[in-house]
Amino acid sequence: MARILAFLFILFPTFTYAQNYPEFETTYVNDYADIIDEQTEKRLTDQLVALRKNHDVEATVLTIDSRKTYGDSPSLEYFATGLFNTWGIGNSDRNDGILILVIRNDREMRVELGSGYGTGFNRAAQETIDDYFLPSFRNDKYAQGIERGTTEIIRRIALPFAQGRPEPAESERSGKFDARIAIFIAMISFVLFALRRKIGDLLLRFKKCPNCGRNGLRRKRETLYSATSTTTGQGKSTTTCDYCDYYKTDTYIIPRRSSSSTSSSGGFGGGSSSGGGASGRW
Repeated sequence: MARILAFLFILFPTFTYAQNYPEFETTYVNDYADIIDEQTEKRLTDQLVALRKNHDVEATVLTIDSRKTYGDSPSLEYFATGLFNTWGIGNSDRNDGILILVIRNDREMRVELGSGYGTGFNRAAQETIDDYFLPSFRNDKYAQGIERGTTEIIRRIALPFAQGRPEPAESERSGKFDARIAIFIAMISFVLFALRRKIGDLLLRFKKCPNCGRNGLRRKRETLYSATSTTTGQGKSTTTCDYCDYYKTDTYIIPRRSSSSTSSSGGFGGGSSSGGGASGRW
């Protein structure tokens, strides 16, 4: 699989892009979507602090408004895995970190697990999302769902793993099949996303000009002002025609840049994820 991914990067070297991620202010609860009340946030933090103190397991809760704020990621799963690895959640040897990500406006969530967890824990994560997170989210009770779901994630995943208990039963065939499909979908999503903008600009040459009707449109992009780690930037795309005076401009948001210090110093233990976990939408 690594050889296939390497081949894709070699095949499409000019289509790489920068994905941005939010920075963490605390390693426990970062409620950037402002959907958790103060009392619930304190109880959540107390749970996560106790988990780390008593069992040395790093679990963290993050809420954001939309993935689009940080770039056009190809999928929720791609975004969550990249975020997990950028932050370095979990112990670097055990890879036992847990990320609980809730995206309010996109109406989707993800429980991302470190690469130390077996595939049986993916099913436990999915059942917890379906039974504890989503029912509350569908009634706009986000704080309630996050607290109940986090408690259950700790009980069903973090503690059994930390205590060396067997992972939840799952047939070997089913686990391998699911993993292969997930990897294949992730690969296809990445390639399509990386190619989308470049191909879109190239195909514009074959699109008829709305003014003269001939094929000859061109698009040029420029940065109006750059993004920083605290503010978004803005870019401008200009579309013109080779055969007439057609001229159209559009502006777009450039997402905030992640601080390099966030992923390399302070806070988390340097753990990583290979894409395990589960997702939900409401």
